[in-house]
Amino acid sequence: MKKITLFLFIIFSQTIFSAAKITEAEKLFATCKVWGFLKYYHPKVAGGEVNWDNQLLEKLPKIENAKTKEEFSLILENWIDDLGPIKEIAPIAVPKDVKFFDKNFDLSWFNYKLFSKKLSKKLKFIEENRFQSDEEFDYSFDGLKYVKNYFDLDYTNKGSRILMLSAYWNLIEYYFPYKYVMDQKWDLSLEHILPSIADAKSEDDFYFAFKKLTSKLNDSHVETPIYGVGAGKKASNYFPATGKIINEKLVVTEILGDSLADADNIKIGTVINKINGKTIKELIEENRDLICASNEAAYLDKAVKRILSSNSENVQVEFLKDGKYETKAMIWSNYHDSHRNEFKKGAIKLKEKFKLLDNNIGYVDMGIIKPRNIPDMIEALKSTKAIVFDMRNYPNDTWKQISDFLNAEEKRFCDYTEPYLKYPGRYEWVEGRKAGFENKDHYKGKVIVLLNEDAFSQSEWTAMCFQTAGNTTIIGSQTAGTDGNAIDIDFKYFHTRYTGIGVYYPDGRETQRIGIIPDIEVKPTIKGIQEGKDEVLDRALSFIETGK
Repeated sequence: MKKITLFLFIIFSQTIFSAAKITEAEKLFATCKVWGFLKYYHPKVAGGEVNWDNQLLEKLPKIENAKTKEEFSLILENWIDDLGPIKEIAPIAVPKDVKFFDKNFDLSWFNYKLFSKKLSKKLKFIEENRFQSDEEFDYSFDGLKYVKNYFDLDYTNKGSRILMLSAYWNLIEYYFPYKYVMDQKWDLSLEHILPSIADAKSEDDFYFAFKKLTSKLNDSHVETPIYGVGAGKKASNYFPATGKIINEKLVVTEILGDSLADADNIKIGTVINKINGKTIKELIEENRDLICASNEAAYLDKAVKRILSSNSENVQVEFLKDGKYETKAMIWSNYHDSHRNEFKKGAIKLKEKFKLLDNNIGYVDMGIIKPRNIPDMIEALKSTKAIVFDMRNYPNDTWKQISDFLNAEEKRFCDYTEPYLKYPGRYEWVEGRKAGFENKDHYKGKVIVLLNEDAFSQSEWTAMCFQTAGNTTIIGSQTAGTDGNAIDIDFKYFHTRYTGIGVYYPDGRETQRIGIIPDIEVKPTIKGIQEGKDEVLDRALSFIETGK
């Protein structure tokens, strides 16, 4: 009898202990997912008939007080029931011409450990009888839906912080085309950031945590600047030059403020080893949670801007020259003074849009040439043996005119994946763009495209277009790996963006995070920069002459 009593006591104790293990993080994680799902799937919510943001704020205190998973599930079940009955329309037919891309799609969380079977069934029923949107996807698509008050939120209030997190996290969950190639699962990113958001002691703490979350997209389009009163942003001071990170050193490649640079003997090719006692390698690592980039090349490119700015004007910089290290106490200045060349007439040397190089080779700077300049460029360079299109920059929508000149026939150069709005989270394949036309007078010479980490988005897309010419060689290094349109969204005191559609080669090859793969890889060296060489262009000219 004593053994039976002891056994029952142990079982009872384990049951009570298990019930008590439900945590706030688990409840908020599940609530965020259910709230977002209903936002996009429930006919009444997705149709805009209820103030869904306010309902989350009203339910959060009840959710916080739930002690067991049974209590928690019941709150969610009642929440769904209070929205009213759902008309049964299953099965919902999918048009025969729709081809799904489902690498992002996963609703297996319906069976989450905190959910009752009854709640899981309700969620499945809503999926099968989901809201059928009449909206057509275009680049002005608003994935946040019926947003009215995100500029009025008080981030010192926990409920407001959870609402902001839930709105953003679900936007990415259902409408970010490259979720499947993130380094970290998006669910895990939510789990990791929830405590920081929920327990933020100030608006600054909230902004910092939110910025860390956006960095997990691994998308070079993403920038999350924080601005305005209350954002905790201090006036920055800047180094009077910019550069590239090579072999864990920062090498100056452009002077931004002549007089300030001269005062400290800073020249193109100057090598920085440390800033305020930290090596460039250490600075690279400490910024990883605050910079969003598709790949390492893009990350290092973005990191330069943060590394060369400071909240203090007094900065210790260690330089490396002729094998010796020298530390200088520098005064870094505000943007206007440190970037004075931008504002000083004649300080920035004007670049040629296109020109004829030696040996009958054409050169086009894709960053400055505009559509109105293309006819003159074609006339000047049509008889050359090769044209170098320098796309280590951002082009000006000149792809159509140039590809018509380069191509002998029309060719499709990309396909897209776009959100299928009748089934949120699923994507459909959409035929992309075509380049060229039947043209006997097309360009007959070699086509060379120069790329590096500064080539992103339209640069990469344009490079894909030029590859259809058939005689194209890509020379340089890995591009930024962010292909597709950028969608910008503003919130109170901060702004962010993300890529809205997926871009692929017609054969299905991916470009996001990978970038455009060069046929011949060439990267600048510290020695080459110090000698004033453009090693990538030099390699292109050598290839044109030798074919190798």
